Amino acid sequence: MHLAAGMLATMQDGPDFDLDAAALRSDGGELTLSIEVLAGKLEQALPSRTKVLRRGGGVLGRGPKRVCALTVLLDTTTYSLEVEGDRLQGSRQKQVGGIAIKRERLDPATWIGEFTEALRAEAKRSSEAQAALSELIG
Repeated sequence: MHLAAGMLATMQDGPDFDLDAAALRSDGGELTLSIEVLAGKLEQALPSRTKVLRRGGGVLGRGPKRVCALTVLLDTTTYSLEVEGDRLQGSRQKQVGGIAIKRERLDPATWIGEFTEALRAEAKRSSEAQAALSELIG
């Protein structure tokens, strides 16, 4: 699993700035690990913009807590990933004045591409975001 190392390459070199798409398309244990790594990195890098929902597994939810949903706000768009069993479902939701106006479901590969582009654009606009995202690759 190379999500942690390959999630973001460099901020300045544009084309190398990418998520490890193969990791998020995986299923089972690999999916669980990759979404955990992604959530952890985003919580560290963009804590005020990232929300992660974790639930315990097993009987009565007493097992280890796992990510079941991840939401990141970039500019006026919220990017979400939800874990549904051993599958991942992405979405993108546009907002105007804090009100959601359009929500689109995205397959994981499309979500990764859209989210990567939004991160790249956000890093260009915000020195805070650029510094935070640099921690992801450091």
